[in-house]
Amino acid sequence: MPTAARALAPPPRAPRPPRPRARPARPAFRAVLAVLLALTSLTGAPRAVARSGGWTVAPLGGGRPAFYAEGTPGAVLRDTVSVTNPGRTPVAVRLRGTGVPAVFARDGLRVPARTRAQVPFTLTVPRDAGPGDRTGAIEARDAHGRRATVPVRLRVGGPALAALTVEHLAVHADRITYDLVNRGTTVLAPRLAVRADGFFGRRVLDRAPRALPVRLPPGARRTLSEPWPGRPVLDEVRVRLTVTAAGGARATAGTSAAYVPWGAVGGGAAAVAVLLWWRRARKPRRAGAGPAGAVS
Repeated sequence: MPTAARALAPPPRAPRPPRPRARPARPAFRAVLAVLLALTSLTGAPRAVARSGGWTVAPLGGGRPAFYAEGTPGAVLRDTVSVTNPGRTPVAVRLRGTGVPAVFARDGLRVPARTRAQVPFTLTVPRDAGPGDRTGAIEARDAHGRRATVPVRLRVGGPALAALTVEHLAVHADRITYDLVNRGTTVLAPRLAVRADGFFGRRVLDRAPRALPVRLPPGARRTLSEPWPGRPVLDEVRVRLTVTAAGGARATAGTSAAYVPWGAVGGGAAAVAVLLWWRRARKPRRAGAGPAGAVS
């Protein structure tokens, strides 16, 4: 019986081989995994922007990177700016032009969530603007101080005219004052020459042309002065100013001034008067002369 019992017993199971352990991720695999996670996060970017309350400002239509306008002085140019709010909450922004004279249909607006607002505006080319290119920007700013800008490229047309005048020329004790006025359509960098001749034709002041430290935009007026510390003591002079600028601009102006040392003249006249009085007082009378009508 013991032998049969041993025969009926099931054979013992063979032990299973140990499972291989997972290898650690290689650096290359980790890099690929990071890229996949980044791509996954990018696909959800609109939601992330909406949660952050982000908004954008751009020219309406056409995907333009900037506003482009061209006109002559005084022209009124029109365009439209769009403010897009992809967020989940409304946003309030204010619009303004920097460097350009922009006037908006409404400069303050409230843009609802997931909405784009369109705001027309005008650009008026200044009447005194000279031909050439000007730059500026359309700026939008929200209540939190965040802002976005779109460049503006403005080209002013019209003929280029360089012209200026010299006005209100005057000679003072130690300086010469005058006004320069830009009568043209271009920005001027003037040069000044000064000349003064005395009563007998002697040159008492002669300064060669030199650049002035000013730039005159169209229509601008500047009051300037020219020092003259070595003025004549006794003379009558004729002062002449000549101003030139690029483009053929040229203007002249003249005036006269008399330099008389009135203090010395007054003192000399007083001395002469005293001398005459003293000589008259010391002049002796003739013998026998008496008061008028006296009988000897």
